[in-house]
Amino acid sequence: MGRKIALWLIWVGFVGYVLWLAPLDQPDTLPLVLKLVTFQWGDLNAILVAIFCLMGVWPMIYACLMFVDSRMQQVRAWPSFLASNGTGIIGLFPYLILRESNQEFYGAKNVWLKLLDSRNTGVALLLSTVGLLAYAWLAGDWGDFVQQWQTRHFVNAITWDFCLMPLGFPSLLGDDMARRGLKNSRVFWVVALVPLFGPLFYLCLRPPLRETTIKGTAVPQSI
Repeated sequence: MGRKIALWLIWVGFVGYVLWLAPLDQPDTLPLVLKLVTFQWGDLNAILVAIFCLMGVWPMIYACLMFVDSRMQQVRAWPSFLASNGTGIIGLFPYLILRESNQEFYGAKNVWLKLLDSRNTGVALLLSTVGLLAYAWLAGDWGDFVQQWQTRHFVNAITWDFCLMPLGFPSLLGDDMARRGLKNSRVFWVVALVPLFGPLFYLCLRPPLRETTIKGTAVPQSI
């Protein structure tokens, strides 16, 4: 219950913050968003571009846990996953709030679940993140970004959204670790407390989820 209350307070607080900022009412917001989504990045600050792209990486990080978890839930992960790609935690957190803790997984993995469960997906997300952060560091203008953060409501909102994304990950992590037989609490806290790279390295190193044909019966693994 405490987890749900905390997530609910974060969600309500951020929604209120975004509505108060009213980013879509700013005359320069729509042209900026169009440049970002159409890859017209030539005159944009590399730091903003990196944050925008990382806001696409974060939903995939969550997807690698959410869709397995959703198999055992009444609420589906698809709506929140799709919404999170455009609205960040506004679309993502409703699933985290509505789900119930469940540490089991029954059935076989379909193609989508196999992709999300693959360590190669984690490696691809890690390399993408490193590339984006290197691009921001080498080509970005921090002074200009700080000024935009202070004066442009969209930049302010997407930056806060990016900073808040890690806060929901621990609510899925414990159950995902339990499904994989990981019981080391130190692993949980390292992954939970290291923003972005904790979840990324977890996806790269976690053992694969075992499939079952029926409750409690493992699917034989092919050699």
